[in-house]
Amino acid sequence: MKAKAILPKILMLAFIVVFTVICCLTGSITDPANTMWSLFPPVIAIMLALLTKEVYSSLFIGILAGALLYSKFDIVKTVDGMTNEGFISAVSGTAGIFVFLVLLGVLVALVNKAGGSAAFGRWAQKHIKTKAGAALCTFALGVLIFIDDYFNCLTVGSVMRPVTDSTKISRAKLAYLIDATAAPICMIAPISSWAAAVSEYTAGVTNAAGEEVSSLALFCQAIPYNFYSLLTLAFIVIITLMNFDYGPMRLHEMNAANGDLFTFGGEVIGADDEREYNPKGKVIDLILPIVVLIAVAVVALIYVGGFFDAKGDYYMDFIGSFGNTDATVGLPLAGILVLVLTVIYLVARRIITLKDAMSCIPKGFIAMVPAILILTMATSLKNMTGLLGSDVFVQNALADAGALRNFLPAIIFLVACGIAFATGTSWGTFGILIPIVLSVFPAGSQLMIIGMSACLAGAVCGDHCSPISDTTIMSSAGAQCEHVNHVSTQLPYALTVAGVSFVAYIIAGFVQSWYISLPIALAMMIATLFVIKATTKKAA
Repeated sequence: MKAKAILPKILMLAFIVVFTVICCLTGSITDPANTMWSLFPPVIAIMLALLTKEVYSSLFIGILAGALLYSKFDIVKTVDGMTNEGFISAVSGTAGIFVFLVLLGVLVALVNKAGGSAAFGRWAQKHIKTKAGAALCTFALGVLIFIDDYFNCLTVGSVMRPVTDSTKISRAKLAYLIDATAAPICMIAPISSWAAAVSEYTAGVTNAAGEEVSSLALFCQAIPYNFYSLLTLAFIVIITLMNFDYGPMRLHEMNAANGDLFTFGGEVIGADDEREYNPKGKVIDLILPIVVLIAVAVVALIYVGGFFDAKGDYYMDFIGSFGNTDATVGLPLAGILVLVLTVIYLVARRIITLKDAMSCIPKGFIAMVPAILILTMATSLKNMTGLLGSDVFVQNALADAGALRNFLPAIIFLVACGIAFATGTSWGTFGILIPIVLSVFPAGSQLMIIGMSACLAGAVCGDHCSPISDTTIMSSAGAQCEHVNHVSTQLPYALTVAGVSFVAYIIAGFVQSWYISLPIALAMMIATLFVIKATTKKAA
């Protein structure tokens, strides 16, 4: 068994070594920039992660491959590129998110120390006694927190872990529920950090009459055609009510029913999840900090976006401030304020002492170290891919498909899936593709709206599937689930929805009406799940 487990690692490492040696000896890759080779580093990292089930070394090898290609196999430039353009740039660019991660980790540790999580777990055991109820409750909370996907992943995970653990839902299933409601709900919520990001790329768009269209209005028109996001939310409800799982998730759920929530890797992340018993702890000690965090996060985001800044007699409106905000600044600001308020609240209630509260700071930081490490390396890999010009390669490839006008939304969906999967970023993907999509279709046409929706949906889908996606990483951290467990169990579910979405975009390209294409897509989703359930039963 050990030999079989090691064989994929040996084969993949041998492939990378042989590839590197051939390139060095023959000089076959003279200029990898703006070519298909720009996607080689993330593909290698993803293949290694899935085969070896080891994330850190897989990401490092991907970064190394990117640096080698970028420097054209100059050793000194390779090391310099990895250090400066890779790791240092990654840390400086995501420092705000790191701070927010640590603050949330400390907040969770505080709530655990106060007994709030344990009290909520006891309440859940009395009121939520079925797996379906716990899954739908997790889904509902994920839908309610539509402001930002990072905030969504970590908040839903910390709140719902006691509930899903008590009803014997595996950590892999919890991670999927978190991930499947984070990006999809943010992508169809007009007031969210994702809507704000999309608005940046659609500014100045005109209709058929040549009049400029509001970015928010354009985003709202695209929502009914965002098949992947809408069908993913429907998928969760349908599969929960049908009460079945398939693929690797089935094994995880069977093991969870027998008391093993992790299947493997529980000792790596979250095995010592402490929900300390504190006789003074109440459910309100968990709920109140979360509610306050949501409220303060909204205020902080619009504050950073300029809502309270007067420019003469003009104040930026609520929607405009969301479009102008920076989540990497607003969310840490909210986290600091709520953390201070929570400490004051818990100490004033004499639930914990100030010394106990301060001891939660290093504990919360340690809990988030795996997520911070993976996020740093994944961001470094994205930087390497960007230096190789993956955006130019995708733009040129997509421009060649312009003749297939009615099939183009489906093609755009696949291209967006591919680039988001390889780079692990939704925002970077639709940042690359939206300007291209808007230039391919006639201004103000329904096909342009469908094409933009396909771009957004494909970006979410590829991000959802990718092991190096920050949202995927955050979902693993929120569920305290082994990251490779989450990726391997989520992939069949995401690909099922992606397949139905692809067919729906072909239909929408010709019908050009969401009143017809969306119901057809939903019917296909339900029919597909019934077929999978019947096939799964026969196989069993």
